[in-house]
Order: sequence, then C-alpha cells, then structure tokens
Amino acid sequence: MHFRHTCLLTFLLKESLDVLLTYIMVMVNTSLLESSLPESAKHAIITPIPKKQSARDARELKNHRPVSNETFISKVIVRVVVEQLIKYLHENGLLPLLQSAYRHSHSTEIVLLRVLSDIIAAADCQEVTLLSLLDLSIAFDCVDHDILISRLQNSFGICGSVLSWLESFLTDRTQQVCYGATLSAVVQLCFGIPQGSVLGPLLFLLYTAELFDVIASSGLVGHSYADDTQAYISAAAKSADIVVDCFISCVERIEAWISSNCLKMNADKTQIIWLGT
Repeated sequence: MHFRHTCLLTFLLKESLDVLLTYIMVMVNTSLLESSLPESAKHAIITPIPKKQSARDARELKNHRPVSNETFISKVIVRVVVEQLIKYLHENGLLPLLQSAYRHSHSTEIVLLRVLSDIIAAADCQEVTLLSLLDLSIAFDCVDHDILISRLQNSFGICGSVLSWLESFLTDRTQQVCYGATLSAVVQLCFGIPQGSVLGPLLFLLYTAELFDVIASSGLVGHSYADDTQAYISAAAKSADIVVDCFISCVERIEAWISSNCLKMNADKTQIIWLGT
C-alpha cells in the first residue's frame, strides 16, 4: 500500500473534512485490512524538547526529550488502532494494574497517593519502609522490536492481522531531527518506539509489564509512571538487615531483567531512602 506523502495543515483539513472524510475512512480501513501502515505514515520529524528550562541544562543532549511529530493521517490510523487495542486489554484485564501512565483516570497523583498511603500505613504499624526510585535511560529509544512482538503475542495474546499491523508500525521507520529550523539527514530506526505518538507509550507499558512480577518475586511492591518506578518494602525496624537483603536481591533481579530487555538503568536519577516515624 502506497500513499503519496503530502503536508496539509490540520486546520485546512478540518475545514474540508466533509469532502475528505470519505477518503480518510478508506485510508484507515485499507491500512487495517491489509495489516500495514503506509510508508509515509512511518516517518517522523523529531523536535528536541528541553526537560528543564535553564539554559545550562538545555545545552546537555541528555536533558532533551525527543518528541516525534507525525503526519495527520498517521495519527488518525494509529488512534483507531489504539482504541481497539485498549478495549481488548481492558476487557481481558491485561493492563498492568500498578502502572499509572497513559491510562484513562490515572495520573502521577495516583502513584503518589498509593505509595504515600502504603508508607503511612506501615508507619502506623511501627514499621519502616525502604523506598527506591528507579529511572531508565532513553527508555523508549531502547525497546527491542523482536522482544516486543514476541511479548505481545505470548503475554497478551495478540496475534494474526493485529500483530502484523503492529509489526508494520514498528519496522522500517525513519526520522529526521529539526533543530534551529534545520532538518538533519533521514535515518532508519532499528530500535525504539516513537515518543509523542499515541501508540508508542502503550507499547512501552506492555513491553515493561513483566517488571512488576520481578519486583514482587523479591517481596517488594512496585508502582510506576511510564519509566519511573517506585519499589519499596516495609518491616519492623529490627528486621532492617533482612529488608536490605531483600532489597539488594530485588535490585539485582531488576538490573538483570533490564539488561536482558535491552534497557538501561539511569544511575544518576536512581535514589534510595528509609522512611518511618
């Protein structure tokens, strides 16, 4: 399937929607029926967005978030897929319960309230809590496509034409970086999922869903917002040595899982703290 790549301002498209709607519907349905995303819809213009506003931080490449700007048609097709995929995941209870990012009625407040509530409840029982704040480096850009496709099929039961469409979404992607009104050369992506797309974050949640099982297997509780994860364990103060051993074991398992899934922990942003009365 080949569609000619054209640039059309969104407000102009909306003004002509009564004329173009039929053609847009045909493009969406054709993409779904053929389990393929048009090549033009797999190209993105990357705009580096500073994570912090200070001029000093803006000069550091690691302090920029690479947001993908995609074509209007790409966003329309992908949004249709996401709505159907989320419905399937909800109906079958497959979304990770302790992940609060990119989900309806979930936010950073949910993470904060849950973790804080558990810590206060432990303190009320005369227990202390060892809390770790874990962060991944360039997490979206490190996602391995083969691992993701295998996980979608084996862990979430996604197969057939849906899996083929998702594989098409991931493969043969290209991008350019726009900085200072200048475009870089076009490069092809072998890894990663696009930030700024509707589907990319959802695929990342499914890619990292196993992490909660890894944390739980060591006796800790985990709660995440995107790639920021809080892992914690509570016990009586006299059991601090046992808690530390469990925590060390958990961190080792997390690091092993992260490494085996082509991800990398950000040591600079990883913190550990004891909390109690």
